[in-house]
Amino acid sequence: MAVYVYAVTSRDHPCRIDGMTGVGAHGATVRVVATEELRAVVSDIAEEIRPKKRDVTAHQAVQDRLMDDGTPLPLQFGYTAPDDDAVRQVLDEQVDAYRTALARVRDCAEYNVKAAREQDRFLREILDANSRARWLNEEIRAGSEDPRLPMELGRLVADEIQQRRADAAADLAGVLVPLGREHALHPEAGDDFLNLSLLVSRDEAPALLKAHEELVRERRDGTEIRLTGPLPPYSFVP
Repeated sequence: MAVYVYAVTSRDHPCRIDGMTGVGAHGATVRVVATEELRAVVSDIAEEIRPKKRDVTAHQAVQDRLMDDGTPLPLQFGYTAPDDDAVRQVLDEQVDAYRTALARVRDCAEYNVKAAREQDRFLREILDANSRARWLNEEIRAGSEDPRLPMELGRLVADEIQQRRADAAADLAGVLVPLGREHALHPEAGDDFLNLSLLVSRDEAPALLKAHEELVRERRDGTEIRLTGPLPPYSFVP
C-alpha cells in the first residue's frame, strides 16, 4: 500500500503523533518510518490525494503537532511513496542532505509578512506630488479629446505606482530581514506589495513580533501589514 509522507525529522524528535489520523477518505493512523538517523512521518493511503479542505487540514495538523517538539522538514501537500521500504531507501540515500537541512531550520519557524496598500491611495499621492500627472488628470476631466493624454497619464501612473510599491517593500524588508536567520521573497498578488518569509529562531521571535507591532502602529498611510506564524519552514526546505 502507498504511503503519504508528511515530514522528515531527526531520530531524536519525539514525534508525538499518537491518536492522529491522516489524509484520505479513511484517515489512516499517522505513524513513523525510521532509519538509523532519521524519521519520516507517514500514513497509509489508498487513493490519489487532492487538496480538499479535510485533507489539507489533516496535513497541517501533523505539521503543527511536530512543530511543538522541534522543527521538522515539512513536505509539501501531496507527496507519496510506494511503500515503507521506498521511504527508508530515500532517507538512507539522502541522509546527509536531510541532516544539513534539519540543521538549517533547527529551533526555527517560518513567519510570513504580507503588506498591502490600495492603489487608490498611491494614485492620490501621485496626483498630489507629480505636477505633470496632476495637469494631465485635470485636462482629461475638463473634457480634452486628445487621445495622447490618457495614454501618457496611464503610463506615468503605472510607473509611479510600481516604483512606490518597490520602495515601500524595500523599506519594510530593511526593518524585518535582519530579524531572521534567512529570508525568502515570494511573488506579490493583488494589492500586496510585499510577500516575505523569514526563518526565525524561537529566541528571536519576540523581537519580530515587537517590530511588527511597531510598524503597524507607525504606519499611518493606509498600509496593512499582516504577520502569520509560527509556521513550518516550507520556504526553507530544499
